[in-house]
Amino acid sequence: MVATAPYDLRFDAGRLCLDLVATVGGRFSEEPVERLDGPARLRAWLVGAGVVPPGTPLDGVDPSWLARFRAARDLLHRVVHAEVDGRAADPDLERLNALAATAPPAPRAVRAADGTLVRAVAGPPDCEELVGRIARDAVELLTDPAARGLLRRCEGETCSLVYLDTSRGHRRRWCSSEVCGNRERVARHRRRVVNGRG
Repeated sequence: MVATAPYDLRFDAGRLCLDLVATVGGRFSEEPVERLDGPARLRAWLVGAGVVPPGTPLDGVDPSWLARFRAARDLLHRVVHAEVDGRAADPDLERLNALAATAPPAPRAVRAADGTLVRAVAGPPDCEELVGRIARDAVELLTDPAARGLLRRCEGETCSLVYLDTSRGHRRRWCSSEVCGNRERVARHRRRVVNGRG
C-alpha cells in the first residue's frame, strides 16, 4: 500500500464511519493509498473528522491504535459494501455491534480562552472509546432507512468509496467531483480526442 501526503485526508463521505473507510484510497487499484500511515496521521484524522475536539490530548495514540482503527475500517468497509450490494454480512454485523457497545468518551462543555463554550472530553480518550463512537455511527447509519437509502458507491473506475448522497435530486455520481469526477471527465475527453471528436 502506498503512503500519501497529509492533505489527502478526506472528510467528504457524509458520515464519520464512511470517512474512516475513505482512509484507504483506490482500494481496488493496483496500489491502494493508505492515508493512516502512522500515529500522527491518525491523530490528525481523529481531530479533522471531529471524533475528538481540537486540543484533546492524544499522546497515547501509538501503532496499536493504528492497527485497531485499520481493523475497524476494514470491518466497516465489508459491512457497508455488503449493505449497498444487498448481501448479508451477519458475522461482521456481530463484530460491529460488539464495537458499538463500548461507550464513547463523555463530552463536556468548557470555556475557551475567549469565553465561548466549546466541546471537550474528560481526559485523554482510549482507543476503544473512539472506535466505539465510529461503530455507533455505522449502526445508526445502517439502521436508518432514509440514510441507508442515500448510500451510493462512487462511479470512479478504481474507487471503492461509498458515500451518503445528500445532493439535490440525489444524483451525485462520485465520492468527490474534484477527484473521481475530474478523472472521469479527463478520461472522457481523451477518448473523444483519440476518436477524433475532440
